[in-house]
Amino acid sequence: MKLKLQLVLALASAGLFANNAIAQNAKVSSIEGTTPFGPATQYRTWSIGVGAGVTNQTNIAGFNREGYDDLAWNLGYSAYIKKQISPSFGIKASYFGGKTGGAFKDGTQSFEAKTPWSAALSGEFQAANTNWRFFNSFIKPYASIGVGVMNSKTTLTTGSTSQEADGISKIYVPLDMGFKFAVAKGINFELGYQLNWVNQNFDGIRGGQYKNDLFTYIHGGLEFALGNGSKPALNNSNPVATLVNDYTLKYDDLKAQNDALNAKNQALQNQLDGLNSDLKDDDGDGVANKYDKCPGTPSGVQVDGAGCPIVVKNETRVVEKVVVTEADRKVVADAIKNLEFDLGKATIRPTSYATLNKVAELLIEKNFSLKLAGHTDNTGSRELNMRLSKERAESVKAYLVSQGANASRIEATGYGPDQPIASNKTADGRQQNRRVEFTLY
Repeated sequence: MKLKLQLVLALASAGLFANNAIAQNAKVSSIEGTTPFGPATQYRTWSIGVGAGVTNQTNIAGFNREGYDDLAWNLGYSAYIKKQISPSFGIKASYFGGKTGGAFKDGTQSFEAKTPWSAALSGEFQAANTNWRFFNSFIKPYASIGVGVMNSKTTLTTGSTSQEADGISKIYVPLDMGFKFAVAKGINFELGYQLNWVNQNFDGIRGGQYKNDLFTYIHGGLEFALGNGSKPALNNSNPVATLVNDYTLKYDDLKAQNDALNAKNQALQNQLDGLNSDLKDDDGDGVANKYDKCPGTPSGVQVDGAGCPIVVKNETRVVEKVVVTEADRKVVADAIKNLEFDLGKATIRPTSYATLNKVAELLIEKNFSLKLAGHTDNTGSRELNMRLSKERAESVKAYLVSQGANASRIEATGYGPDQPIASNKTADGRQQNRRVEFTLY
């Protein structure tokens, strides 16, 4: 009983030690999977395994011993090739060879059974590959059972007499259980405890107490997935882990897109806040703070384009008929043609100054009145376009006033996208709609 307990504790301790070591060093890539619900062709489904360990005539259940209580530890070795049918089930063809022995405690009898070869076909089940609670586990409990043929040759020693039986090949049943550890992509380390039900003559005692003899094979080994290394191994794949990984990747991608969209919206909001600040008119004189050189003008006072009060002198004025010539219209047309602003702003580019100067000279010389109408395309919000068109018209007015034009004779209005002269469906049409119109009268 003490020996049974030692065997169980040794196997459990080895499993816990390996689990701790692997949990500290293993990477997520050792838990393999691809797109959820994908076909088996996305995986490597074939694998091979090799192992070695010790055999003896005892077992943790304590039966089929035939009195051989003095155990002999001998070498055993094994190999298999496996076809994985699903993440949790595979079929394997296995080989086992080695030597098994034991003796009575009183020393009167002993046996030694050599196993040159054995071949079995087994079904193997891996619990961790189907249980969602262990979907990210590096420890994979497994169990397999099968049937095969074992070739053995036994030597029975009674006292000082040894008798070697002829080699026989009989059906046997291997039951294997243990743990697999996903140490790397496509590679598992195995610790196993295998019970083998063999023919009744395996230990040399014919017609003994039990119908079949039984021996134990405690082993460790490695399993390697075969095929293209870029593909995951089906025997290390868990459908739940694959689904969670696919969901996580898609969630991260959507989150990144959402973060980028939020950042862009914030930038637009900041730009809109800046425009609101620029167009604010605290004293209500009709001139935005940005262009108002005389802030705080009392309500109802008439102001010029710079926001300063207009001094009205009592004098007799002679009203003359205003005549706008073709030459005057050409000056205005050139100014419109050459008028350019910084992108998305109301800042006039220096290249426009020369033609605007001619318009200012014309207003001063002939005392014309001028209406400035700002227009935009329909890109962006209507509120933003209304403010931008108004701001650009005001910017032109302020420049003409700075060149000596009479601010009271210049009217600046913004119409936003409401009066297009071309289709907004094309880039050329939108370019035509972004304009400031000059009307002399």
